[in-house]
Amino acid sequence: MILVTGGAGFIGANFVLDWLAENEEPVLNLDKLTYAGNLENLAALAGNPRHIFIQGDIGDAALLEKLLTTHQPRAVVNFAAESHVDRSIHGPEDFIQTNIVGTFRLLEAVRGYWSRLDDAARATFRFLHVSTDEVYGSLTAEAAPFAESHRYEPNSPYSASKAASDHLVRAYHHTYGLPVLTTNCSNNYGPYHFPEKLIPLMIVNALAGKPLPVYGDGMQVRDWLYVKDHCSAIRRVLAAGRLGETYNVGGWNEKPNIEIVHTLCDLLDEMRPRDDGQPYRTQIIHVADRPGHDRRYAIDARKIERELGWRPAETFESGIRKTVRWYLDNQDWVANVQSGAYRTWLQTNYGEALK
Repeated sequence: MILVTGGAGFIGANFVLDWLAENEEPVLNLDKLTYAGNLENLAALAGNPRHIFIQGDIGDAALLEKLLTTHQPRAVVNFAAESHVDRSIHGPEDFIQTNIVGTFRLLEAVRGYWSRLDDAARATFRFLHVSTDEVYGSLTAEAAPFAESHRYEPNSPYSASKAASDHLVRAYHHTYGLPVLTTNCSNNYGPYHFPEKLIPLMIVNALAGKPLPVYGDGMQVRDWLYVKDHCSAIRRVLAAGRLGETYNVGGWNEKPNIEIVHTLCDLLDEMRPRDDGQPYRTQIIHVADRPGHDRRYAIDARKIERELGWRPAETFESGIRKTVRWYLDNQDWVANVQSGAYRTWLQTNYGEALK
């Protein structure tokens, strides 16, 4: 059995679904079910005896001790995190508590559990920490992509909290010998993405006839990674990664945000045209830029390819088409996730622009 934390969120849920589809090993899934944790993401696993779900917090040391002792996982994959930059700007404390304090409590519990295992189990145990490219800071247009050796220069409360968690994971390996692995990924997209992030927000707003808010000039560049490719990379690192190493996971798809929005509009024009025949691009508006908005992220994913033989299976063109189709085919999921709290958050973040 493996323990997955944050397994009801966007990436975590996709990982759990793919893991159980790929092999017979059970998953113990721990998720706090905050705003982005959604059990509906895991509806396909209802009644599956290989999926055990526990609602709980990685900051709850007593619960972690109980789960580890009772279920004896042979690996922990840590997705649990507050992950939205805008939310971290409006309310950074939750990010400190979950991403730093929570990761510390999880590491402490795992260290105690691991130290009590017999020699054979200790040798094969793994702790895989899932992180982000945002810890590296921002790149100029001409700079080389982030390699694993790039210095940490986080620029938001979110990325600073993730950087701190990465450092804790590294320290627990070097100080205590805990067998850790770390992955730093680029921007994910795909099914079950909470509709406050760029791609799902644009799809949902476009279909609802609402404005499509683009920060500043929209020329912020990101590398885009289809979520199921990310999940396959994590499985590969867990299986064969070198202990204590970091692996950057990217999609080799650098694109400015405005190009992403244009692509989404054009796909929707094709797949779900507006009743009035007008293009969805007419709904695009530009809003004030995010404070401290990083200009460019780019991932150098050659290490994971060289050492572990992993490359993304999807191009951006194939992945984004699958994503738009998923949202069109899963309107009930979209409607259910749009709670009153979600609408309040969008109003807080984008203000008068969305009225």
